[in-house]
Amino acid sequence: MQTLPSYLDMLERHYLVCSVPGWAPPARSPKRVRTKPKRYLADPSLAVAALGMSPDSLISDWQAFGSVFENLCMRDLEVYARSIPGSALEPVRYYRDDSGLEVDAVIELDDGRWAAIEVKVSEDKVQDGVSSLKRLRKKLCANAAARTREPEFMMVLVGMSDYAREAEEGISVVPVRALGK
Repeated sequence: MQTLPSYLDMLERHYLVCSVPGWAPPARSPKRVRTKPKRYLADPSLAVAALGMSPDSLISDWQAFGSVFENLCMRDLEVYARSIPGSALEPVRYYRDDSGLEVDAVIELDDGRWAAIEVKVSEDKVQDGVSSLKRLRKKLCANAAARTREPEFMMVLVGMSDYAREAEEGISVVPVRALGK
């Protein structure tokens, strides 16, 4: 029973796998501790190499491409989030609840400010990302008694897009190539 945890620990110690913890809005929520982490490869090209995929075969397998793209975006978000002054100890998390609502990344600062990000490969799926972000904001911020602050921003990070824009009030669509600019 200890084999898998020891392998995962070794992969993390050698910086081959990164764990992304779950997020719950109140920092004191026990859900933060009970939620299992999602794991990503530190370098998404490792998965492509391990599967023996050529660039052409990766592009023709849209599901594999989407997984590799999400992994790439999570790696980049982690790098950028850690460089923000006041970033939390674990600045990038994910959100998933029992109703099936899931958001790929939540960036949190140590003062409680947060932002939500959905990752989509192409423009065809942007509306799905916008819908998820709207559901998250409504669920977390509609209840005044919960005292969850509004997000600083919400974004659909997209792979194939020509320009950044506002999709709906407070939700931006940003091509991944614009992240470092």
